[in-house]
Amino acid sequence: MNDKVNKIKADLQHFCGTEMFFKIPLTGTRFTDGLKYLANEAECFWLITDVSVIAKSLSNRSSFITIDFKRLSEKEQFEKQCEAIINYSDGNDKIFETHRYNVTDFPLDELRLFFVDNTLMLPSEY
Repeated sequence: MNDKVNKIKADLQHFCGTEMFFKIPLTGTRFTDGLKYLANEAECFWLITDVSVIAKSLSNRSSFITIDFKRLSEKEQFEKQCEAIINYSDGNDKIFETHRYNVTDFPLDELRLFFVDNTLMLPSEY
């Protein structure tokens, strides 16, 4: 598993901009090559869909939304009674919402995404 995580992290570093946009049928949200790669390699289409729905619902509060996934330490998991959280913010420490995930199979410990103009992307693709 650790080799897979390291490969995904290393490969994500190479995405800059995007050549093609993909669309989530449920929401109409576009997403980039980097997120397509992540969804395939990490088997996390659920994550792309989840964050799309929530970010889209927050777009009336900010035109730029950061999405920060964080797997909690064992101590934090015990305290917060969940395995991971996702914070949705304006990128300037103003958190709009926090969502808790009791269990997750997402392989990375942390991930930041941007949601701008109905498009979900990696920061390097902004």
